[in-house]
Amino acid sequence: MVILHTFLALAAGFATIMLLGLALTALLAKLIPSWAEQEEGGALPGAPATDVRRSGGGPGAVFVNLGASFLAAAAGGYTTATVAQANPLVHVLALGMVVLALAALNVLQSKGKQPIWYQLSQVAIAPLGVLAGGLLRLRVLGIL
Repeated sequence: MVILHTFLALAAGFATIMLLGLALTALLAKLIPSWAEQEEGGALPGAPATDVRRSGGGPGAVFVNLGASFLAAAAGGYTTATVAQANPLVHVLALGMVVLALAALNVLQSKGKQPIWYQLSQVAIAPLGVLAGGLLRLRVLGIL
C-alpha cells in the first residue's frame, strides 16, 4: 500500500507539472500572440506557431516562459508533498530527480535546435521549482 501511495503522490505531482505547463503555454500564446509567432531566422523548422518554447520570441518571451516553467514545477512539488503522507521531502526529491532526468533527455533530443543556455536553464529550473514547491508545503505544514 505504501508503494501505491508513493506512486500516486509522484503521479499527481508530475500531472500537475504537465497540465499547468501546457495551460500556461497556451495562455501565454493566447494573451501575447506576438511572442508565439515564428520570426524569420529565429524559429525552429517545423515548430508550431503557438509553441512559445520553440518560437523565435524575444528575451521577454523566453524569461516569461522560464518563469512559467518554474511555477508549474513548484506547483507539482507542492502537490506531491501534499499527497505524500509519510516523509513528503523524500517524495519531492524523487519527483525532482524524475524531472531532472526527463529535462536532460529533452536536451539530448533537441540538441542544436535551441540555444545551449536556454536548454541548461530548463534543466536547472524544473528540479529547483519542484524543490521550492515541496519546501513551501513543508513550511506550511510547520515541518521546516
